[in-house]
Amino acid sequence: MPESEQKLIHTFSALADIGQEVAHKYNFHEMIRTSFHLLLGSLAIMRGGIARYSRFGHELNFLAVRGLGDDFPVSASIDPADEREFLTAGMSAIEASQAKMLIFFQRYQPFVEKRGIELIIPMIVHDELVGLVMLGEKASGEPFNSADRAIVQAMARHIGVGIYQRNLLAELERKAEQNRRLYEEMRLTYADTVKSFAAAIDYKDKYTEGHSVRVGKYSELIAKSLGWSDERVEGVAVAGYLHDVGKLTVEKRIINSPTRINAKESAELSKHPVVGYDILLPIHHPYTDVPLAAKYHHERLDGRGYPDGLKDDQIPYIAKIVNLADSFDAMTTNRPYKARRPAHEVIEDLQRNSGKQFAPELVTAMFEGMLDELEGGSEDKSFRRLLGREYMEAEGIIPMLRNALNGINATGPLTLVASE
Repeated sequence: MPESEQKLIHTFSALADIGQEVAHKYNFHEMIRTSFHLLLGSLAIMRGGIARYSRFGHELNFLAVRGLGDDFPVSASIDPADEREFLTAGMSAIEASQAKMLIFFQRYQPFVEKRGIELIIPMIVHDELVGLVMLGEKASGEPFNSADRAIVQAMARHIGVGIYQRNLLAELERKAEQNRRLYEEMRLTYADTVKSFAAAIDYKDKYTEGHSVRVGKYSELIAKSLGWSDERVEGVAVAGYLHDVGKLTVEKRIINSPTRINAKESAELSKHPVVGYDILLPIHHPYTDVPLAAKYHHERLDGRGYPDGLKDDQIPYIAKIVNLADSFDAMTTNRPYKARRPAHEVIEDLQRNSGKQFAPELVTAMFEGMLDELEGGSEDKSFRRLLGREYMEAEGIIPMLRNALNGINATGPLTLVASE
């Protein structure tokens, strides 16, 4: 086979290999190094370098070099005038004698001449400068002919596309990170707003200060014990924080009555779930079931709740969780007409009403969460913080929780609901 044909086959093989590198190499720097060696090897070029252009830093950063010496600069500044000149030159292979006309090479001429650079190829993709290829002489000593220049331009174009793709990916990652941070800031702002609103709800009722915040936390603990995702746990917590928002429209004297309220006042207070639903419904919550929790958190599985007397599966699951959290807090805090109930009474009440007022698997989840904390299986000490160490560590509470769990589980198979 004639030498010219062998050279042509070798060149096209190298070009195909570069294409493969650009298309399939996930390691960017490895792609650059391998492509650079293929480029030098295609024409037996002695020395050279590949630089990536940073639009943000306005500089060329050399990613791969060979034979240019240890004192060759790893980066070179580039100004808008330089960029315009390179864009004007396009992807043509500029010979060293022609490069002397460019402002950039006038500044770095000593480095270029000392290294014997003979060709400079700007890498331009979609009218954007992405880098530069510098090439020294061929091992044969022969000058670069038009075919040689066409070959290195084609290879440089492949490498330029690889750099451009990497730039796009980096920009997408940067924007994704910006969006992630923005979302996180918005999420935290929303959470803080919800907690502040919950505090405002409780402020109206001097006897139940902190109730909404505690219900939000208990709802969160139940959802965590069910194994729900962080996002769904957060949604349940928000529902707990806002479940009593309807009380904002109830007269303060009714809410703060030191004695049991009469039938008329009770009917007025019983409107707060529907009012809460009406308040929350027009708001575009990240968690769509929040208004339903406000409306139905006083419903019971046996249909004896309000406002609609719903039964079991008719009740939104998020409302069942808030119902349990709300009742648990009512039992474990002091009210003007009822003292806080001892731990053993609360556990017995929840067990007794499992399947009547409360969903059995939710009572199980709460008890398991408490037991896990008491036995040291969980680093979260939320129950202790909310109820107090002395209350949580009352004598006999651990065996009582175990017996209660056995009693609930003995009533029938439990289904842990993962979604509505």
